[in-house]
Amino acid sequence: MKQKFSRWLQDAWYKEMYISSELMPISMLYDDAMRFRLFLYKKGLLKKTKLAVPVLIVGNITVGGTGKTPLIVWMARFLQEEGYKPGIISRGYGGHARQWPQWVDNNSDPELVGDEAVLMAQRAACPIAVGPERVKAAQMILDKSDCNIILSDDGLQHYALERDIEIAVVDGERRFGNGYTLPCGPLREPIGRLKTVDLVIVNGVPDDCDENEFCMAVEGDVLVNLVTKEEKLLSEFKGLSCHALAGIGNPKRFFNLLEKQQICIDTLAFQDHHQFKVEDISFNDDKPVLMTEKDAVKCLAFATDKHWYLPIKAKPEQPFIDKLLTLIKEKTRG
Repeated sequence: MKQKFSRWLQDAWYKEMYISSELMPISMLYDDAMRFRLFLYKKGLLKKTKLAVPVLIVGNITVGGTGKTPLIVWMARFLQEEGYKPGIISRGYGGHARQWPQWVDNNSDPELVGDEAVLMAQRAACPIAVGPERVKAAQMILDKSDCNIILSDDGLQHYALERDIEIAVVDGERRFGNGYTLPCGPLREPIGRLKTVDLVIVNGVPDDCDENEFCMAVEGDVLVNLVTKEEKLLSEFKGLSCHALAGIGNPKRFFNLLEKQQICIDTLAFQDHHQFKVEDISFNDDKPVLMTEKDAVKCLAFATDKHWYLPIKAKPEQPFIDKLLTLIKEKTRG
């Protein structure tokens, strides 16, 4: 029931369906609370912590997936190529550890630290720590490694952590939905918040990007078998009848990608960060079952050779890369 309501609400937000006017006063109270909280931080009445290394925030102003995680992974690898030693912090959303922060590596349990954290550990090859208090997670990385720059996965609204660079990621297809803040709409903060960040990058095609926005493609063309690790081109599944499931912020994006390859799919969408069970991915037929890489990290223990996942990579446009590197050099100079 909770999953159905959550999906209905997001459909309402992004398809501009009618939302009861009774919720509007709550959204207005939410706006006021956000402004007051930000005022308290600006006046120093709520504590901010400045770390010894630069902090880059990669976040969004909407509820639901926008493509932050692929961008974070790309940034970590890019910075390593440029000679930096990045570390990643995250909320660990979906994790149920009893103590925080938690150190994350390739073999960490996604039920404890969250699915996105394990995915980033497997792909980014850098120190990662997660926890509700980003400052403590960052301090764990600084204490346990020689990291000299911190990337924060999400945290645009986590003002307790001082930041040097803010990057907002926008879903090019869904943008800002109906334009209202929670609970009437999907916005965590008003759209005007984007005027205060350093970079806005849109997950989509060039036509999705407005002036003063950069564009990022998210690409994937190889499926990997969860059990055998065999790799097949996505195009090899053209015309095949498959099951496709996704427990991510915007499942439709994954399903659309498969349909563009002319794969015949029966779709099954779950709530973001869904804790999969064997019955969720089992069907009474021999059709291949296709899923996202984020979902796959939670299904390894009970997957079969019918299960495949699609790794994806972010590909930011060159002007974004140039601007990002300029900003980082300015913050690390001296």
